[in-house]
Amino acid sequence: MQAGPRAKRQPAWHMLASEFRDATLNEKGSGEFDPSFVITKLGAKVNRVIVAGLLERLEVRETANGSTLYQGQLRDPSGQHYFSVGDYASEAMRELTTTLTARIEVGEPELVLMVAKARWYQTEEGAIYTSLRPEEACIIDGKTYANWITRACQGTIERMDAFSASLELEPTKQAYSASESIPANLVEGLVTSRNHYGEIDLEQYKLNIMQALDIAEGKMSSATKPVPVLTVTATVEGDDEEEGSDLEECVLSLIRQLDQGDGVDFEALLSNANARGFARPDCEAMLDDLSEKGVVHEPRFGWFKIVE
Repeated sequence: MQAGPRAKRQPAWHMLASEFRDATLNEKGSGEFDPSFVITKLGAKVNRVIVAGLLERLEVRETANGSTLYQGQLRDPSGQHYFSVGDYASEAMRELTTTLTARIEVGEPELVLMVAKARWYQTEEGAIYTSLRPEEACIIDGKTYANWITRACQGTIERMDAFSASLELEPTKQAYSASESIPANLVEGLVTSRNHYGEIDLEQYKLNIMQALDIAEGKMSSATKPVPVLTVTATVEGDDEEEGSDLEECVLSLIRQLDQGDGVDFEALLSNANARGFARPDCEAMLDDLSEKGVVHEPRFGWFKIVE
């Protein structure tokens, strides 16, 4: 018996986390080798993406069948991508994941770029979540990150323009194909998106783009600089004040590094501080103290920013 034809390799979209995260629609062909897609609110029909950001978490766990699975979070200026790397990944991808895990454990956040397959899953309650399965990845510098941000923002703007143009037309393939304002690669996705999501609010995407471009232009350059490694002073009687100073410096440095526009998640902050040798209860107490002093604030619950 001859194997059926394999589907052609799908192009990868440069995409911010907010657009991918908001997607709740998926599509899978009936054939064995047909690709699956996540369809975003802006009409991108995504099988593969190119994403980049600060690696905030990467943890290894053993699955029920005895295989190894790494689960991580990658944050860009608009939010988080969740991804997993298993035994199925290439040898190069597994080796890089092992290296990155070791660096995260000692408190060395890295900027990472990855090409990944778009995944989705549905809970028993019916909620749909997206995730990524990296095919390739590499550590990048701030300049490369800024270039990726610019390209991802440009793609988002183009999709927003096409979505706005689609509102004036009947949501059909024929109507969209005839429009000069809608690129051919968005026609199918926009028809499906419009019929599923209806009208959407573009303001959050506009805000995400402004925040992202601020980083790319250097206005929020701390988001692309490595956190300085701090020396932790052993605690002895009389050294409490010095240790408190080290902890405060660590917490503030981490917030400056990890904040890409909307603050730093409580767990990400405590995990990174803990990797530098500071106990979680002490970090929580320091956050409370800095909040009471007005040095940091919570723009939303569980997220911390430095008061400008």
